[in-house]
Amino acid sequence: MTPDHKILAARFLSPRARPEQLELDKVRVLDLVLPARIGLWSEEQGVTQRVRFSVELSVYPTPKLADDFDYVISYDFIIDGIKAVLSEGHILLVETLAERIAQHCLSDRRAAQVRVVAEKLDRVPGASLGCEIVRRQKAVEEANVYSIWANAGSRIDND
Repeated sequence: MTPDHKILAARFLSPRARPEQLELDKVRVLDLVLPARIGLWSEEQGVTQRVRFSVELSVYPTPKLADDFDYVISYDFIIDGIKAVLSEGHILLVETLAERIAQHCLSDRRAAQVRVVAEKLDRVPGASLGCEIVRRQKAVEEANVYSIWANAGSRIDND
């Protein structure tokens, strides 16, 4: 079976390289501080506190070198995603907050992996309390993703 080159292009993959062999580019938003309704304890209910976010999104390389906004994941995509998660209402755990941000970032199929650091700055004076998570895009062979490699077979046509 011949791979669908449109799907390959959409995933920024060449027919000869597996995703884990590609060098990945990074898009970063570091030290963004926003007010959040977060916390499990009674003193954290009904109030906002500052949360610092650092997000590093590893992305598949662009298919061509161009100074073109259409080929990149915007910083605004990451920032708007953080703000959207925060607007959903009170979140009990910083781990839940980080997970939701990671899910948003990986919703762009150009993203391969995301690292999210979320730190509450007001809970304990002089300390930041938080977590760091790393999440990866589902592998090409996994369910709900175009199964390029599984369907390609051993023959690759060079059109």
